[in-house]
Amino acid sequence: MARFTEAQKEGRRQEILAAALRCFSRNGFHSTTIADIVRESGVSQGTFYLYFETKDDVIAALADDRSQSDALINAVAGAEADPIIGLTVLFELHGRALADTQRADERRVTVQGWAEALRNDSIRQRLVANTLRVQQEIALFIERGQKTGQFRADAEPQGVARALIALFRGLTLLTAWDGAFDIALTAKSIEDMVRGALRPLGALGDAERTAREEARR
Repeated sequence: MARFTEAQKEGRRQEILAAALRCFSRNGFHSTTIADIVRESGVSQGTFYLYFETKDDVIAALADDRSQSDALINAVAGAEADPIIGLTVLFELHGRALADTQRADERRVTVQGWAEALRNDSIRQRLVANTLRVQQEIALFIERGQKTGQFRADAEPQGVARALIALFRGLTLLTAWDGAFDIALTAKSIEDMVRGALRPLGALGDAERTAREEARR
């Protein structure tokens, strides 16, 4: 009997996950059955159970794969010495993922996963852990920028990071709804917001500084 290599086993596992992603995108988590995934993937039911025991295991595996993808993006951005460039790379790579029309099913399932996390504690824990990792990566960029004087010393790194994550979650939802994502326009808008929030106060013009002071009164 021929034995599968580890690479072949992982390839088969990814085929099942890709089929599940398409099924979940079309019909949602609860309306999709294991039989649907088996049919879509073209494997036998016995083969499916070699890799996953339940449908929830498939959902968890998709969440883990998303976490690994985000971790790779974080690592690429984190390798940049300049915190401004690092943040730019981070936003650009996440933006490309949103603009990729081939990843529409992934976006739809991501949004469904947020809802599923409200009833499935295992999924919730995975999503929360992944969000915290991304949040910490952004916060580290901001802290580095504060040390070099590139960012405002009074900015709250964790708060800004959380707000930026919320922004991208919202963009993911909007893109899943209508499929439209203008990467250039969005990147410019995010850059403007980040620069406005993080630019050192000494770099503001007199008129802009006066307006901010009056707004605080």
